[in-house]
Amino acid sequence: MNEYGTKLRKQDLLFPELSYKIVGSAFDVHNNLGSGHYEKYYQKALAESFSKNQLKYKEQNYFPLKYNNKIIGKNFVDFLAEDKIVVEIKKDSRFAKSHINQVLEYLKLSSLQLAILINFGSQSVSFKRIINLNS
Repeated sequence: MNEYGTKLRKQDLLFPELSYKIVGSAFDVHNNLGSGHYEKYYQKALAESFSKNQLKYKEQNYFPLKYNNKIIGKNFVDFLAEDKIVVEIKKDSRFAKSHINQVLEYLKLSSLQLAILINFGSQSVSFKRIINLNS
């Protein structure tokens, strides 16, 4: 059930199989490395896990911010999986509103529908699926 009291079905989820592979890769990384490492090491390990799980991905994928057809800002997402899902990783004790806002900005710039925010900062990996309602 969602917050509106309607029953969710698997077909209601965006990219369920791909999401499952991404989240599974994150758990694999955390199970092998544990907590307490720098974010850049989790990113390298996640890239290895994506490759092992035959996920196509781009690291540090660029999405420009434009005004009047001029680039006024540069945004780099941690991963773009299968050209469909933005994957952003963090290493904090919890998700912050700024993390969610950052990912929503990436979705807006990319016109993609889904992002997965992954946090390696606590004793267990956690994740949030974030949907672009404006796409």
